[in-house]
Amino acid sequence: MRLKDRIAIVTGADSGIGQGIAEAFAQEGADIAFCYRRDADGAAETVRRIEAAGRRALSLQADLRDPAAIAMLFERTAAELGTPDILVNNAGIGSNEAPIAEASLEEWEDVLRTDLTAPFLCCQHFVRQRQAAGGRGRIINITSVHEAIPSPKNLSYGAAKGGLLTFTRSLALELAAQRINVNAIAPGLIHTPMTAERVEDPAQMAEQLPNIPWRRPGRPWEVGRLAAYLASDDADYITGQSFTIDGGLEMNWGQGA
Repeated sequence: MRLKDRIAIVTGADSGIGQGIAEAFAQEGADIAFCYRRDADGAAETVRRIEAAGRRALSLQADLRDPAAIAMLFERTAAELGTPDILVNNAGIGSNEAPIAEASLEEWEDVLRTDLTAPFLCCQHFVRQRQAAGGRGRIINITSVHEAIPSPKNLSYGAAKGGLLTFTRSLALELAAQRINVNAIAPGLIHTPMTAERVEDPAQMAEQLPNIPWRRPGRPWEVGRLAAYLASDDADYITGQSFTIDGGLEMNWGQGA
């Protein structure tokens, strides 16, 4: 078990990629604290999967747009499980695909507070706790292929994910001396509740799958196993990097030019 007896915080682990990461970490021996915004049933399923792997689970409802909720997440984790060794900033929301002339400031700020400011605050709390424990640790930020691929009519989402990539790299340099690794995972199309409407629509898939050389959506457990590797000692020499997991989508972008 590569993560035996380590403690991980995974934000937004009630479904999809976050749930896949939490389960993969538990299977590798970690105890998991996670938060969710609304889906209590999904959170209960994540707890079931963690406990089925023989590990401890701490499930907390939290709106990560609220700095006080983030502070509570880290305080409760330290009090009930112990000082976290691993942080995965997974929670995020999309935008409404409006052109800039019609986009609202409210949505812009909502997406950036959830997808970029919340990871900043989570990292701040995590680093403070790791410093008090003597350093070392792992941070994994879940970005998107849209950290690099332009996303017209999704300006807030693209700005948040592109910003999270540069944040990851900057923080990796800052924390290297403390031996806190900071990396990102950039998923492409993964079959989750957020993408289910597209993935389960044959017409939409007929249009989109030709852009994916592997000709299928990814699965949350595949992202989970990559995250487990990055959280382990096997990845000790890796920091400041982004790992794309997209079936070749990003590599295929722009073909035919």
